[in-house]
Amino acid sequence: MRILVIGSGGREHALCWKIAQSPKCEKLYCAPGNAGVSEIAELVDIKTDDVDALLKFAKTKSIDLTIVGPEMPLVGGIVDRFEKENLKIFGPTKEFAMLEGSKVYAKELMKKLGVPTSDFRVFERIDDALKYIETKKMPVVIKADGLCAGKGVVICKASNEAKNTLKKMMVDKIFDSAGERVIIEECLAGEEASIIVISDGKNVVPLASSQDHKRIFNNDKGPNTGGMGAYSPAPIITDKLFKKILDTVIFPVIKGLAKEGKSYKGALYAGIMVTDRGLFVLEFNARFGDPETQAILPRLKSDLVEAINRAVIGQLGDYNLEWDARPCICVVMASGGYPGDYEKGMEIKGLDEVKKMKDVIVFHAGTKLAKSFTDKRKLYITNGGRVLNVTALGDDYACAVDNCYNAVKKIHFEKMQYRTDIARRALK
Repeated sequence: MRILVIGSGGREHALCWKIAQSPKCEKLYCAPGNAGVSEIAELVDIKTDDVDALLKFAKTKSIDLTIVGPEMPLVGGIVDRFEKENLKIFGPTKEFAMLEGSKVYAKELMKKLGVPTSDFRVFERIDDALKYIETKKMPVVIKADGLCAGKGVVICKASNEAKNTLKKMMVDKIFDSAGERVIIEECLAGEEASIIVISDGKNVVPLASSQDHKRIFNNDKGPNTGGMGAYSPAPIITDKLFKKILDTVIFPVIKGLAKEGKSYKGALYAGIMVTDRGLFVLEFNARFGDPETQAILPRLKSDLVEAINRAVIGQLGDYNLEWDARPCICVVMASGGYPGDYEKGMEIKGLDEVKKMKDVIVFHAGTKLAKSFTDKRKLYITNGGRVLNVTALGDDYACAVDNCYNAVKKIHFEKMQYRTDIARRALK
């Protein structure tokens, strides 16, 4: 098969890395990719939201299967366009990508289908939202309705903080139109986990559980990011709880839509909060998680292309995936200043040394290639906020953590930052 992966981050590098191992993969392209992806796939200089150019490329190159990584092209309707041209593509249509594209849509669908989620109210007027805050006990969670690259969720511990957050979103428009509508919801206390499944519209195949680390600093301090690390499996998700999540969250969505004659094909991600009162859905994403995918795929023994292709043609049936029992840890190395302003163009050193390490993989995110002015060497330089995803397997969590951070210590670029407590909950 001739396969095209769309995206440029660590998730797409992980997808390409796994796809390249498949005997079904004859030729692999990635648009636009990054420096790490260039070692295993042919890069295509097309932006992820340039649907016209991506469609033309897929037709010209006779692409057999396109796999969409990020949410923006999904919300933009890339699947609808490809399917209209009878091209096979993995991901939900524009309508169902709104599960991620609009938190209001997702909340209202959960309420309609009886999926457990926290109490919430939707606001389109700042005055109404401010009045509501006066009636609420703190803390509360305020969410911008639209896409904000993982940064549109704010936990407010005091009334003044909540009011300032509302003004920033709805008046100052720090997230542009994404903050025109906001959700104010109950703040849940518990432990989070990520559950991702592959769906063919009727059947689902679950991936291994994982847990993300959203905050920039250790001990979950500081602002939200796109994710600073992950590990798989998440010990809090027991077999019994996993089944309950499938029965009360995943199947109600997939089967509920199917009853209406609608088919959700693609990856469905449920962000779960496990509390003393039971489980609640924090959010849905319409694609593979990032950085969860980087921690999950190194444990996957089965052929990912087989699973994805079956989903696209509606033949998942009783298909199952086989997993490596060893845990996997992923640590994100980010540019200084991220998730705020940061500089690009820093040389990354130590990658060749890490390549020699057993059970360690470095998935690139914000990187590109350059040449040394002095000796024409190939250089890897930083080109984004989240730069690298250092990933390692181990016989147990402690071993995986040691392997991962031993690799991290060999890598250096100016002003780099990373958390040193990834998987601390698993270690406990």
